[in-house]
Amino acid sequence: MRNYSKSCVYQIYVKSFADSNGDGIGDIPGITGKLDYLAWLGVDYLWITPFFTSPMNDNGYDVADYCNINPMFGTMQDVEVLLAEAKKRGIQLMFDMVFNHTSTEHEWFQKALAKDEAYQQFYIFKDPVDGHAPTNWQSKFGGSAWEYVPSLDKYYLHLFDKTQADLNWENPKVREALKDVIRFWKDKGVGGFRFDVVNLISKPSVWKDDTQGDGRRFYTDGPHVHEYLKELVADTGIADMMTVGEMSSTSIDHCIRYTKQQERELAMAFSFHHLKVDYKDGDKWQLQPANLLELQRLFCDWQEQMQAADGWNAVFLNNHDQPRAISRFGDDEHYWKESGKMLALLIHFMRGTPYVYQGEEIGTPNAGFTSLEEYQDVESKNYYKILLSTGKTVEEALHILSVRSRDNGRTPMLWEESPLGGFSTTSPWLAFPKKRSGVSVAAQQQQTDSILGFYRRLIALRKERPVIAEGTIRFLDTPEGIIGYERQLEEQHLVVLCNLTGNSMTLLPQLRPVGMFLIGSYEEEPDVSLGLRPYEGCAWIC
Repeated sequence: MRNYSKSCVYQIYVKSFADSNGDGIGDIPGITGKLDYLAWLGVDYLWITPFFTSPMNDNGYDVADYCNINPMFGTMQDVEVLLAEAKKRGIQLMFDMVFNHTSTEHEWFQKALAKDEAYQQFYIFKDPVDGHAPTNWQSKFGGSAWEYVPSLDKYYLHLFDKTQADLNWENPKVREALKDVIRFWKDKGVGGFRFDVVNLISKPSVWKDDTQGDGRRFYTDGPHVHEYLKELVADTGIADMMTVGEMSSTSIDHCIRYTKQQERELAMAFSFHHLKVDYKDGDKWQLQPANLLELQRLFCDWQEQMQAADGWNAVFLNNHDQPRAISRFGDDEHYWKESGKMLALLIHFMRGTPYVYQGEEIGTPNAGFTSLEEYQDVESKNYYKILLSTGKTVEEALHILSVRSRDNGRTPMLWEESPLGGFSTTSPWLAFPKKRSGVSVAAQQQQTDSILGFYRRLIALRKERPVIAEGTIRFLDTPEGIIGYERQLEEQHLVVLCNLTGNSMTLLPQLRPVGMFLIGSYEEEPDVSLGLRPYEGCAWIC
């Protein structure tokens, strides 16, 4: 058994979690002040998004100094206090390492701009080709992935924003410098690490145009990525720690290698294919209803194939880069509570380590913003201009942002029902969701059938029931709109059924489970002989 199979990870987006000093921005002491709540919820690890020195062009994922704290979030002493107080409550911290790129304000990049050739080798600088960028690759935030520097007569690669220059992992000095960052935080008592877009760190040896796409097929899961990860893990002594890699556009075969125990790379991996089932033609900015058959297929493929080869999934539906799942895959208006519980059950009983993203446990919906001025996200602002340039009207572009923007997942945490939500004593940096009635920790802690109480029970059940943490998984042949699977450990079976539609769904006779009802998203035990109600999820021990 993996030592993290019973664990649950809670993700904190620092800027939006809790503000301790009244400036409208979440901070490190704010997290410390909520540790009792997190301990009550039952989580084992806190994944904390970057709070390091940064110009905040990408909300901290543009790091200017990996070993110092952005003053807006606190001090090094605040971090040390957080580590100590979390440890007292049996909670470990996972820090977010952005090692594919740095901010262009990082000392290394500034030295490169000053024509220090040694530091130019820290990044990927290329000469112009026929007076243009070296390739036609596109940034994931829109526009060219190359930025020209007139003073050097060179382009540098940035797969994300132009203020996020990609590091050159082929340079051993870069790898050593990043290992030192891991050692620094490990010595501080950090219990795990999340590695941002880590499968993009190894770039190709030949640079050429992509005639079929945006370039990602040339650098995703690159030629030396497994070699680099093995080296990083071995040389820093983190092989037995909680580690997770964010894997952009990856494959099952690669994720098996990243997470197979004998490979000694990472403990688990995030993959995102299941969160693209509502992308039309694979384009995030083209809308379509979620393809539930494809969602079921992807869960089945990733769960069963990773199991067969000893890989391990990080299982999730929400994070700081995604719209809220309750608005995306549920009905946040007519079946808000049922949707929140059903989606939680769907994820938490799968094989792997479940992740809860702040606010998910209280059913936080999408923001519902209606004007561009309400958005803060650099990607959203870039794509608003791109959408207009492709012929979309202002109304159409704003509707697409309301569904897709990363700001949907970044609205401030609602701790209470007051106008400022208990988040701060002043207006927050980003507005609260428009729909927020009943969406607060304080309100739901007083209820016996709340979404929050349901999450707390799911987290506890993973620790109490070995079949959830250790059992095998097999997906069931269910009608479209229902996702069902069976977990098995020795003679014990756990059956999970989730209806992802707004319709009552009739179950085939062979799918009607018998045995002890364990948990469900409606208040009473369901009569499955009649099928599943809209957005109903339930589980039985057989």
